[in-house]
Amino acid sequence: MMQTAKSLADAVGAKWEGDGGVELRGVAAPERAGAHDLIYVEKAKHAERAAASAALCVVAAENIALPGKTVLRSAQPKLAFAKAAALILGKAPIATGIHPTAIVAPLASVSASAGIGPFAVIGEDARVGEGTQIGAHSVIGAGCWIGDACRIHPRVTLYAGVRIGHRVEIHSGAVIGADGFGYAQGDGRYWKFPQAGIVEIADDVEIGANTTVDRGSLDDTRIAEGVKLDNLVHIAHNCQIGAHTVMAAQAGLSGSCEFGKHVVVGGQAGFGEQCYLEDGAVIGGQSGVLGGKTVRSGQTVWGTPARSLGKFKEQFAWQARLPELAARIKALEVKLESLGKREVT
Repeated sequence: MMQTAKSLADAVGAKWEGDGGVELRGVAAPERAGAHDLIYVEKAKHAERAAASAALCVVAAENIALPGKTVLRSAQPKLAFAKAAALILGKAPIATGIHPTAIVAPLASVSASAGIGPFAVIGEDARVGEGTQIGAHSVIGAGCWIGDACRIHPRVTLYAGVRIGHRVEIHSGAVIGADGFGYAQGDGRYWKFPQAGIVEIADDVEIGANTTVDRGSLDDTRIAEGVKLDNLVHIAHNCQIGAHTVMAAQAGLSGSCEFGKHVVVGGQAGFGEQCYLEDGAVIGGQSGVLGGKTVRSGQTVWGTPARSLGKFKEQFAWQARLPELAARIKALEVKLESLGKREVT
């Protein structure tokens, strides 16, 4: 959607300098931008790129000089740019109206403003809220509750009883509400432990492609508001994920982990059962957090098993020197052996 520099500045809380009437129709990197694309500069060292760009309008920090450009000044230019981009670009529709090939159960409740794509299936007693869009080939199980303005991309599966808040976006291939991995062993075999809970996802959550969130066992699996899960993340049964937590791709949680608010998890990090991460904990990529471990508020951990960042750096530095240290020890052993032979003679 076309915006003017002034309207964007007002919308994102920035101050504008220059021609407030400049029309903006897209966003781009400085080198690729046309005259009506918005660009941004976060650091002074990138000002040259912006100055050379064909773009007429730039989002920039206070101390960056950009003569000849219309500038939207912000203390957080990247954030202001992201907000502005959402206004300019909007979102492509996933589905409008109910497609003739969609199957909607007689007892399902689908808002008149909702969109249901080709070959999507809406089960009995499911509820689809106002303005929500369900993509092609998605399956919404019996008894699911989906709030307003959600975006369910093609080929998403919600098992029975899943509850989704408002403005939630779930990308293709995600599976929400499958059974957790729970078994009891006896009589020479494994017996399935009940997976009788549900999944509850709060408002403004985004779930990446091919991510899986298992239903609870005897409790429920809960994801709080504002959580962002990357592609290929796995959340096991009974996990509790606090508000505004973010997880990068291929992170995996075992059952009954509890994460606080604003936790940050790097890619490929793994968590044993019943880990507890307090508010603001940071887990480095490929870290392994052992079952039952607590990571304190504001602590950054790295490595396997995960330990404080300072400790990890110290140990990693020593590990890198092992070949050199081994050579020195071998030389010392040779020298000691030589001295021993002299003493004997």
